[in-house]
Amino acid sequence: MDRACGILLPVFSLPSPYGIGCFSKEAYAFVDFLAAAGASYWQVLPMGPTGYGDSPYQSFSTFAGIPYFIDPETLAKDGWISKTSLRRYDFGKDAARIDYGKLFEHRIAMLREAYQGSPFGKGGIGREVREFHAFVRKNKHWLPDYALFMALKAAHGGASWETWEEDLRLRRIRAINLARREYADEIGFQYFLQFIFDKQWRALKAYAARKGIKIIGDLPIYVAYDSSDVWAQPELFYLDEHARMIEVAGCPPDDFTKLGQLWGNPLYRWDVHAKQHYAWWTERMRHAFTLYDVVRMDHFRGFEAYYCIKASRRDAVKGVWRKGPGAALFKAVEKAIGKQEIIAEDLGFLTPAVHKLKNGLGYPGMKVLQFAFYPDEKGNYTSDYLPYQYDKNCVVYTGTHDNHTTRGWWETMKKKDAAYAWKYLQPQLLKAEKKEAEGKAVTRAMVTAALASTADTAVLPMQDLLLLGAEARINTPSTIGENWVWRMEQGAASKALAKEFRAQAEVYGRL
Repeated sequence: MDRACGILLPVFSLPSPYGIGCFSKEAYAFVDFLAAAGASYWQVLPMGPTGYGDSPYQSFSTFAGIPYFIDPETLAKDGWISKTSLRRYDFGKDAARIDYGKLFEHRIAMLREAYQGSPFGKGGIGREVREFHAFVRKNKHWLPDYALFMALKAAHGGASWETWEEDLRLRRIRAINLARREYADEIGFQYFLQFIFDKQWRALKAYAARKGIKIIGDLPIYVAYDSSDVWAQPELFYLDEHARMIEVAGCPPDDFTKLGQLWGNPLYRWDVHAKQHYAWWTERMRHAFTLYDVVRMDHFRGFEAYYCIKASRRDAVKGVWRKGPGAALFKAVEKAIGKQEIIAEDLGFLTPAVHKLKNGLGYPGMKVLQFAFYPDEKGNYTSDYLPYQYDKNCVVYTGTHDNHTTRGWWETMKKKDAAYAWKYLQPQLLKAEKKEAEGKAVTRAMVTAALASTADTAVLPMQDLLLLGAEARINTPSTIGENWVWRMEQGAASKALAKEFRAQAEVYGRL
């Protein structure tokens, strides 16, 4: 990657009058902000349809897009739903927080009304209908299974597929054929949602490209158990004869999580994937690179070795490590789709074998500045995350979606660690007597340290550019309830902020 900079902001965190960020005029305005700020990248989180907990890392499909991101005003402009109808729906009143309950209740109902008013819901003809059918044909390797899966979930009150009647759970042919006929209209609606998501996202991505902005997308290593991916192809996952999980994914305990992280995702049968020449992964990566210009591979160390926990356990304290597919997977994908830009999320417990895998593939890894200011077991501050330790082939962040905002991080630091960070960063502070002023000064200094570092690429969370505190945190790992809800205020991505950031990017050679 060239020496450049970017900004991390989930699509759902964009402002909009419809309860959640989407592919609306506010998204286009954010692209304009990025261009004015001298940024080359917009990093987003996974954009799949979310289920329990609203996490984009627990999606109903690794291929599908979340319908909540479809812009209602574009649907109205197309004449499929009226502005009056849009005003009847309650998408949530808090401009700073997402209300997923309201979205679940009203957003899909609104989209269903738009579907009925579209030519696709009426069996129409014309250019758009031809485009729709071409989209369905192009995505036949995943879309029919996903659409049926979502139709069946709706018919079962949203329940996980593991609770469905056996004929459907185990995909017996007669039951599946009957279901396709019985739920044909709902399947058509699911096709519509994916077509419109794809059309609106590609228009936004093309606009970003014209402005010189590349999209960095995030590809979770694992898929959710309650997903069309596992339901449709259970042979690719470590399940028993009843299609239930035997072991699940997670991370062992560390200094930050004493009980480890129990993710609960099904594990892959890597031997089966290898025998199939990684065909499923090839299609997954091919699809990802139609959505994004650069892909961040989540939990990269899991491709070298992965942590396995018995499905019956309530925590991740006890588990075993097993060997992953290693370079064979990435070489098979590259052979099929060509060389692509990949960032390896190489955070956490790393072994020499993980470093060897990443370096052998040539992928840039990640550096998180918030991790730099903690001592080793001997009490020394010599972390690999300190900027003077970097080689050029990496991407530096002040923090990620899983971290505090930098201001929130500063306000929770131990005194000794904070003292070292203060000496290292030397923040410019006029009113040191106020903790909030300290946090803002440290945040500015961290942004400067990232931009000034030798890392080829620096990506800054939007919350840190806005100097926001703990209220703007995106996610706290291993918790449910207050995650994935933060939204940026209307007008926060201002011309003044773009000018300020651009000046820094220019000083440090990142325009």
